[in-house]
Amino acid sequence: MRNAVGVCDVSTLGKIDVMGPDAGTFLDRVYTNTFSTLPIGRARYGLMLREDGMVMDDGTTSRLAADHFLMTTTTANAVKVMQHLEFARQVLWPNLDVQLASVSDQWAQLSIAGPKAIDVLERVIDPDQDISSAALPHLGVKAVTVGGGIKGRLYRISYSGERAYEIAVPARFGDGLIRAVMAAGEPFGITPYGVEALNVLRIEKGHVAGNEINGQTTAADLGLAGLVSKKKDFIGRVMSERPGLVAPDRWAIAGFKPIDPSARLRAGAHFIPVGAAASADNDQGYMTSVAFSPVLDHWIGLGLIARGRERHGERVRAVDPVRNGDIEVEITHPVFLDRDGQRMKA
Repeated sequence: MRNAVGVCDVSTLGKIDVMGPDAGTFLDRVYTNTFSTLPIGRARYGLMLREDGMVMDDGTTSRLAADHFLMTTTTANAVKVMQHLEFARQVLWPNLDVQLASVSDQWAQLSIAGPKAIDVLERVIDPDQDISSAALPHLGVKAVTVGGGIKGRLYRISYSGERAYEIAVPARFGDGLIRAVMAAGEPFGITPYGVEALNVLRIEKGHVAGNEINGQTTAADLGLAGLVSKKKDFIGRVMSERPGLVAPDRWAIAGFKPIDPSARLRAGAHFIPVGAAASADNDQGYMTSVAFSPVLDHWIGLGLIARGRERHGERVRAVDPVRNGDIEVEITHPVFLDRDGQRMKA
């Protein structure tokens, strides 16, 4: 993935068509950030809160037409988000002219990512389609055809931090698409990858997932406060401003690496100050996700720790009494690789 190209089946992601003259207004009210101004042919990362101000789900939403958006949700939350949207449409704002349709099963979708992803796609997309960076920049969306006229959609979206695309075709063509992609990618060393590899990739890039979006975290806790609009109202806005949810000592996302490069990190380990007793009174947070990074050649982790954004460079202990673990770690920026995103935007 980091050096060549990989392909992952992302068909399980929730997909919801949001349609109608008021679709943009509706999305503005359910997302913390603004979607009514999103240009046609572009995608945007969105954050959704529960009514109590905690983060419920994240994903990308693409504008396919003036009155047609396609929302993606995490796989596990597809049903919950659909229920949430239907409640908002039917109960909170029945006056809005907007319709919803779950199309999760309608589309087969593959993520093709890595420096050679474009080389593979150029062999899969019909030759009269322009998919260059000028025609399809990062977070661009485009209708394309494959296999001699089969209509599909191409999204330039990256979860891995590499130059990456998601290609969708009607579900009945999914088997043919993956076979075509594997054949086209053979000269470039294409490799299918699954959720374990995906987890390594997203931790290297500091991307939060279900381990961090656990129902107890706010946008600020996850380093996503910049996505929370100050210019509009949305579900969860008022409750998210409660004093306890904006306290300066809240546990916030940070990266962690072992002081001893050979030491293994464990998810669930609690952070204790160096020299302090391993007790609940001294508990400052816990490790949410860990992975061995082949690129960095050591274990890395994401976690929630008190004042996490202010403490980069400090050392704490990661104590895991269940597995007799007690190692020193350095608090770091949560993005371990390509912090400025040049690989993704190449």
